[in-house]
Amino acid sequence: MYANPARVSAGAPAGWVVDGPDGQPAGHVGNLVQRFWLNGQPLHGATGFSIIVTPPVRGASRDMLDAFVRQPGLFAAWVFNANRTSQPLYVRHGMDPWPEPTHALKLSWIINPVTLACGRFYRAAHRLAPDIVSGWGERLMNSRLSARPRLTLPPGVSVLCDLRDQSRYAEFWAALRAEGRLLADRSPEVLRWRLADPDLTDPPLVIAFNRGSEITGYAMAMMAKSNILEPPVLEILDLEALADDAGAIPALMQALRGAAAQMGAAKLRIQMVSPRLLERLGDHVRRTRREGGWGHCHVRFAHGGPDPALWSPTPYDGDYAMCLRPVPARAGATVRAPAEPHMAASAA
Repeated sequence: MYANPARVSAGAPAGWVVDGPDGQPAGHVGNLVQRFWLNGQPLHGATGFSIIVTPPVRGASRDMLDAFVRQPGLFAAWVFNANRTSQPLYVRHGMDPWPEPTHALKLSWIINPVTLACGRFYRAAHRLAPDIVSGWGERLMNSRLSARPRLTLPPGVSVLCDLRDQSRYAEFWAALRAEGRLLADRSPEVLRWRLADPDLTDPPLVIAFNRGSEITGYAMAMMAKSNILEPPVLEILDLEALADDAGAIPALMQALRGAAAQMGAAKLRIQMVSPRLLERLGDHVRRTRREGGWGHCHVRFAHGGPDPALWSPTPYDGDYAMCLRPVPARAGATVRAPAEPHMAASAA
């Protein structure tokens, strides 16, 4: 996190810590700074994450969140991953539910209903006998989670490996920036930094949609398992395409649904959806479950900043890539280190 290129360029802190009565850290809020682009001009925004306050410093979250939302030089500060209990806290710090009308919406697609039913059973059992059920250890694992299979992808979609500064993906990013929307930096440099996270047991899946020799859309997804009793889920971290290619996002969604089944996920999910992306999902929206139901997305925009209507965020803009719990490595299994994408040959 400290090596984040956007944090370095903005000169921003990596977070804030509050010490307890014993002088040891007892409260924390992380500060994920991101570089954005609008009509060729760089801007910076930040999302808060891992907001933790222990009983000895109860109430310290107010000061830490004030420090977060009042950072100078940001066009906005936001949290796109608020839980049901904490979300009123952000309103009190001047952060409004946004974007309308999707700030409370999560979408998921069922892949394995039996595994999902087993997860509901384990959660019900835990409510009745938490000590006993917790002792059962990790549940709902399967062999596909520890050895990613060779994926069968639909026409036009391929695994993306080449993230060099001079690559077809770099050309896609340049074309995306040229559209004039307010976009979080998805440059090869920043994606290489994200994919190098040493805590990942399995690097995210990155796929591209191709029109001839050009990339016109891409997606990133990560296998996650929120706790020992939850089923594995393929979480969509990003889904973007050029505005003039209406077929890219539906094709990428078809690929992600197939990959979720092949990789051992019980469902595919995207936890942050903008109205623009909701429209571009097309028929996939009609075959989805709508989750959430509380305002997990809150933003405080700076006065005099760019028009919020120019921003259509995805989970990439939030803290999901940093805060999702990866599927644990099986005992004796080899943890796959992140690839060297800047050196790899393109599979696209």
